[in-house]
Formats: sequence, structure tokens, C-alpha cells
Amino acid sequence: MKPTHPHPITELCDEGARLYASALGAGRIARTEVETAPCLLEFALLHPDPDDAKWLRPVPPSSVLAQRLRPIEREIRDRRRVTIELSDAFEPFMAISAQPSVTTHAITVLEGLQTINATLDTATAQCTEEILTIQPGGVRNLDVLTQSLERVEGPVSRGVRLRTLYQHTVRHGPGVFAYLERLHSGHVQVRTLEELIDRMIIFDRSVAVIPARRDRQVALELRHPGLVEYLVSVFNQFWQLATPLTEEAPYTPPNDGITGIQRSIAKLLVEGYVDEAIARRLGMNVRTCRAHVAKLSATLGSNSRAQLGYLIAHSGILDKPPN
Repeated sequence: MKPTHPHPITELCDEGARLYASALGAGRIARTEVETAPCLLEFALLHPDPDDAKWLRPVPPSSVLAQRLRPIEREIRDRRRVTIELSDAFEPFMAISAQPSVTTHAITVLEGLQTINATLDTATAQCTEEILTIQPGGVRNLDVLTQSLERVEGPVSRGVRLRTLYQHTVRHGPGVFAYLERLHSGHVQVRTLEELIDRMIIFDRSVAVIPARRDRQVALELRHPGLVEYLVSVFNQFWQLATPLTEEAPYTPPNDGITGIQRSIAKLLVEGYVDEAIARRLGMNVRTCRAHVAKLSATLGSNSRAQLGYLIAHSGILDKPPN
């Protein structure tokens, strides 16, 4: 007899339930009656009548229930036993981990913006002395600045010092100035440079977070004292070269018709960078970068990108100091 409507015993079909109840009430049921409900025999709710093969007798529900529960209860006991064994096996290690940690992971990979932001929030909340940040790029997006403001307002109000490096291009928008006005604290300092390395945040000179992939979906949390101290020294070198936001950015007058920003672009062009990478390095949009490249080409008399690289390399403009 093939099943016509397979289902688990916990979802007994209406026909099966009706026939099983009928068999329990009458004490037996004709085999022909249950042809529409093969589940009754599959689940052993009925068994052949020893006195007449044409009839079936119902198995008491208490017996069916006990039979079905027995393997489940056995599985529960086995799982409880494994749970106790696992707890006993790891209890010594739990005691060790509960003690003050003497070592930490030197490098932790953070995957996903949610994990990265959670790590930054935790480090910011635990910071007690100083936060150093490098934020490359151009004019700051209002949403980005608002998120940054919400993160640092607490530490700054507790007296934590905040030093941030941006690129000169942030001066072309009101965002960073409004950001500083909102914080309005002597503990906050901002300086700018023409070119910066990639994003970096250092907390209390003990924890650093840096991007590990261009799309910033993966970051590294660094806690190795040597690594963090090295990054602090890199930050401080940039800081000494940078100009406070409260002062005018240095202006490099044209030298042989080449401005300071065009000289920076020329240097990156010779090194093989494409327009998008140059724009990212110098914190400007690609359109502005290409406009500078066009002016550089016109000044040097270049007719192609390949010729421009050759003319830059042989013109000596990268060897000349600014006026």
C-alpha cells in the first residue's frame, strides 16, 4: 500500500485522525476502510487482528506515545550528557580566561562595517587619554561627520584629546569647520596636509585600527606595542608637517607655470598612478584631477598621456624646489 498523503505523525491528517478515533471507539476497524489513510499503518497506530486478517485493531495512544517519546528522551539524555562533558572539559580554561589577561591578539581581522564600527565604538568608549586619526579625502560628507561627531563627543567631554589630520581639500567645504564648532573644545586639534596615507585611528597609543582592503569592508585591529608605536611616530611626522586648520594653508606659487598641486600630480603620474588613484591620494574628485592633468599637459606641450609622462620625467620640474 503506497502512501497517498505523506506527513509526520505530529500532523496526522483529518481522515487518519477520524479513522483512528473510530477504531479506538469500536475496538477494531475493517482493513478496507483505512485504504484512504495509509498513515495509520505506517505509524503503527493499527495492527492486524490476530483473529481475522480482514480487520485491524488500534494500538492504545498511550503505547504509541511512549514508543515515539522513547528515542527522543534518549537523545535528550545524550545531549545533556554531552553538555555536561563539554562544560567539564572547558571549565579549567574558563577559569584562566576570567583572570586578568597578560597577552592580547597582536592583530585581529575585522570583517564587515558592523564589526568594524562596533570595534571603533568600544575602543572610543574605553579611551581615556588621546585619539589620533588620519582621515584622507576631500570635502567631508555631512553624514560621515555626524557619525564621527556622535562617536567622539563622549570622550572629548571626558577630557580625551583628539588630534585629526585631513587633507587641504577639506577647507573648500563648511563641514569640518561646523564639526569643530560643535565640539568646541580645547582638547580637539585639526591640521591639514596636501597628501596623506590611508585612514588610521589610534586610541591611547595602545590600539590602532587601519583598513585592510580598498572598499573598507575589512580592517585590522592592531595591539602589538611595537606596531602601534611605529604608527604613532608616522602620525607625529605628518602632524609636524601639517598646517593647523585655523591658519591659511601654504600656497606654492607656480614654478615655470606648474603649481604645487600640479607638481604633486606629476609626481604620481610618473609613478604610474591613474587619475582615480591620484584623486584619492590628493583628496579631490576625479574631474578636478583631470582638469589639473589637462593644464599640466598644455604647459608641457604634451599630446598624449604617454608623452606627458615622458615630458614630466625629462623636464626637471620634479627636481626644482618650490619658489
